[in-house]
Amino acid sequence: MRFIKLLCGMFLGAFVTGAYAGNLFFDDEPVRDGINVIQMSRDFADIYEKLDGVKWGGKSINVAIESLENMNTNAHIAATDERVVLVWGDSIVANYPRPAARDWDAFGEITTALILKMRERDANLRAASNSEIYRAVVDGLMRGIDENGRYIFSEDAAVNDDGRIITSVGIEGARDGRGNFRVLGVYKASPADNAGISVGDLIGEINGTLVSEMSDSALASMMSGFNSGTLKMTLITPGGTRRVVVRRATIVLADTDVVFMDDDNGGVLEIVVNRISDSAVSIVAEALNKHTNLSGVILDLRAAFGDDERAAAKLAGLFIGETPIMRIVETAGQELEIVPGGDAVTNAPVVVVVSNMTRGTAEAIASAFYETGRGVLIGTPSAGAARIASRIELNNGAMLELLNKSIKTGRGIVLDGRGVFPIVCLSNIRSASQQSAFFLNVVNHDFRARDFNGDANVDAESVRRGCPTITSGEDEDLLARSVAVQILTDGKVYNRLLNISAQ
Repeated sequence: MRFIKLLCGMFLGAFVTGAYAGNLFFDDEPVRDGINVIQMSRDFADIYEKLDGVKWGGKSINVAIESLENMNTNAHIAATDERVVLVWGDSIVANYPRPAARDWDAFGEITTALILKMRERDANLRAASNSEIYRAVVDGLMRGIDENGRYIFSEDAAVNDDGRIITSVGIEGARDGRGNFRVLGVYKASPADNAGISVGDLIGEINGTLVSEMSDSALASMMSGFNSGTLKMTLITPGGTRRVVVRRATIVLADTDVVFMDDDNGGVLEIVVNRISDSAVSIVAEALNKHTNLSGVILDLRAAFGDDERAAAKLAGLFIGETPIMRIVETAGQELEIVPGGDAVTNAPVVVVVSNMTRGTAEAIASAFYETGRGVLIGTPSAGAARIASRIELNNGAMLELLNKSIKTGRGIVLDGRGVFPIVCLSNIRSASQQSAFFLNVVNHDFRARDFNGDANVDAESVRRGCPTITSGEDEDLLARSVAVQILTDGKVYNRLLNISAQ
């Protein structure tokens, strides 16, 4: 950056190209060098204007513009209070007077002009289509603004009158030459979108099986199968390999699925939360009011997501009542305590199931059950991604996502980067004999579980290594339900596990 400022100081008055004086582009010449510069400038202007209404760590539009240099290592951009300068190698190739504050159209035009200058010198940019260039630019902007932010390019969802979507997980794609499945389109607000899957990602593995070894029919069944279930995918992305979890269904999932399992003691209600929202709260409240004599509730948060902290408080409040659920910390440092507004509607025992894809407000809900002694946590450690996103709808139908709010528990413990740890690790009791030994040890007081949630200095990664994720979503589905039901139907086991959290 010192190098750029030095060059700017040396050449500012001596070298100017395309100085900004009104419009850089005109409606009667919308296409330049194969690029629709008018539309692209308007799209960038829309992004800047929308970002201006979101708190993003005190960063300015300068940071966004300068981040365009991420597109090529030869590019260096300096946005000062007076000018916007592009240096390519050792040469200044663009130098514009900085537009007036909040003149978004002007900032949009300068961004497009910078891209044209870079495109003259970058063979990859010259070969890219308009949409590919746009996505690459916005990806660069987002990395500069928020390292966890992302641009969501969504195809128009094919939706019937009843709101059902044609594809199950919300992915369009095709195999590549090696047999992996490349993502070519992601439906906005679909399970794939919510899991952070992006256009261009490769799916290399599903539920422990290499995609390259699956038949086309087996792969199609995974993507749009006729039954619900959990898919654990390994993605190969520009940023490296990562694993995600999506819930498969033949329709867009309801925000919450509820299954009642009858037994001799009132029955067990299994609540699978897909999206934490007011709709989910209504579905759960209706189910709890319908089934008032329950022997227990399984609250499955394994793939739950949602950025609505108020809805999260309402959902937890149905079981916990007026107790602080979480604290929201803005990037600027402000902290807001979130408390439900009503009494609990059930006192039935609860088992909360978490996994490495339990994230955001779902982690806060799980920790609230732990901190209040209201439920037993089972599963594998949560994601430790306890942030709330600000989602910004763009005029072109796409979306920006900034993870600009972090979450603490109701008692003020930081969740982001740490997570929530189960009392019962499912990956360590996978076989029938392991489960039998586990329950016997609990009954005999020989279950010596350590409560890692109460240790402020715990090494979260070492806990995750000791309680690893389960590769197959189908295996995890069966194991979670089996163990949860056994805990809920044995009051002695439930109470002893609950007491471990209270110690």
